[in-house]
Amino acid sequence: MAARKKKVAKKKAKKKVAKKRAAPKKTARKKSKKKSARKKKKAAAKKKSPRVELTQSEHYDYVPIIDRAPFKLPNGARVAVMPYINIEHFPAAIPGTPLVPGTAGFSPDPLNYGWRDYGNRVGLWRMMDLMDDCGMRGTVCLNGEIIREYPRIIEEGEKRNWAWIGHGVNNAPANFIGNVRQPDGSLQELSEKKERSILEATLKGMEKALGRKTKGWLSPFLTHTNNTPRLLEEYGVEYLCDYTADDHPFRFNTPKNDLISVPYTVELNDIPAFLNLGVSSEAFGDMIIDQFDVLYDEGETNARCMPICLHTFHVGQPNKFKHLARAFEYIASHKDVWLTTGDEVNDWYRKKYM
Repeated sequence: MAARKKKVAKKKAKKKVAKKRAAPKKTARKKSKKKSARKKKKAAAKKKSPRVELTQSEHYDYVPIIDRAPFKLPNGARVAVMPYINIEHFPAAIPGTPLVPGTAGFSPDPLNYGWRDYGNRVGLWRMMDLMDDCGMRGTVCLNGEIIREYPRIIEEGEKRNWAWIGHGVNNAPANFIGNVRQPDGSLQELSEKKERSILEATLKGMEKALGRKTKGWLSPFLTHTNNTPRLLEEYGVEYLCDYTADDHPFRFNTPKNDLISVPYTVELNDIPAFLNLGVSSEAFGDMIIDQFDVLYDEGETNARCMPICLHTFHVGQPNKFKHLARAFEYIASHKDVWLTTGDEVNDWYRKKYM
């Protein structure tokens, strides 16, 4: 009888152990079912909303102005007005921007060279006097060789607390950073090594002359490579003006996410206006005023930046200068306007929005 009881007890014990061993397997089966269900859900979601391959610029994200909080400027200003003054050096032996294309390939080309050189000899100083009277300061897009070739420009700009941003070594096509024309006529992106040499020569030269690092950059002819934003960030540059895509600053998709765009324009820009579109001097002055009026109205609820991009050998000419003066005096007569520089807009954006 006792032996029989022992057998029954052993059987019960075996059943308990078997149940315990079976329990985890059951749980594992449940978990695997849940996992497969989740995978099915994910797969279904992918089918419903397939990944869209975008062909926009990889350098910044699309964020429409209606999806942003209203932009604010110091002291409740509606508009930040930034005159960009392109101060450029065109070596005498190399073709440069022509007023009369027929002689552009000649060496020497006194017709076009003299027209351009008027800006550094006369036009700039006329513009400086106007801007002094209007309480404006320039953001100079500076060819590095200006420091050696025209040192008085640096002296007078520094007296006025103008801002200086890098604009390449000089305005000879060989120093553009972007696509390089090959002997067979094809285009090839500039090598990173060559681009570094141009950036370093410009930025180091400016730092030595000014005693401080350059915060901004505008590529000559707004041409650059896909490496440019990354390289500029690496060299400590804080803002790039090549993309004229917005009325507000925005961030670039660089490794540190620290490079921003400060607004620049090809609309209010005397080179395309006069040379490409044939705009009259009076019409260019009207364009500046009309642009300001719209941005000033919009800026009541969402502040705007207004770059005005000028070349000393263009609007420094008396016939054009008359209408530039009219436009600048009109802007300066308004309240709630921040007459500023690219450097100051960069500093404000970093302080308040980064």
